[in-house]
Amino acid sequence: MGYIFSSSIGKKLVMSISGTFLMVFLIVHAGANFLILFGAENYNEVCRFMDTNILIQIMVPVLALGFMVHIVYAVYLTYNNWKARGTQAYAVATKTKASEWEAKNMFILGVIVIGFLALHLCHFWAKMQLQHFIGGHAAEDAYALASELFSNPLYCIIYIVWIVALWFHLRHGFWSVLQTAGLNNIKWLRRLKGISLIYATIIALTFITVPVFFLLGLN
Repeated sequence: MGYIFSSSIGKKLVMSISGTFLMVFLIVHAGANFLILFGAENYNEVCRFMDTNILIQIMVPVLALGFMVHIVYAVYLTYNNWKARGTQAYAVATKTKASEWEAKNMFILGVIVIGFLALHLCHFWAKMQLQHFIGGHAAEDAYALASELFSNPLYCIIYIVWIVALWFHLRHGFWSVLQTAGLNNIKWLRRLKGISLIYATIIALTFITVPVFFLLGLN
């Protein structure tokens, strides 16, 4: 256990494994959110499925726990690095020119992501899925809830800024996971960077379509 908290490889391993939980969480929710483009009936149906399906009810707390480990450990590493080296952020991977900015600002980007994610969960998850866990009354019309929130241009702009921060965080984070897994040889370097870029971009664009959809009045 001490090895994990003291060695560079151990720290990278914890951050990579716990970060993977966030990546899976985002894939699931990006796919569900994208269905909002296909009308209220389809979106409400997938929300009902996610709110009541036993596998989803088990998976969400597990992913959330991994995500919380990622947050707590990032704070722990950043605090220790600040004490040891000033304001240098935690190092989760070897820095390259393409990812140097993200590597230096991963903690700040993470704070932005967590801050708005908490706000977003209060608006959606707390009114739907959480109510099933605590025996409360869940909102029945998820589409109407989304429509009300995204009818506010300011909320849409803040949401898009959040997604941009998420894109930067994911692009470097996904690359860090691949590096920690040992996929960092020169032959695959450009390919792996490309995979990281594609993953982060698909996730970001999928989420951004929702506020754009409502801002353009396509609902």
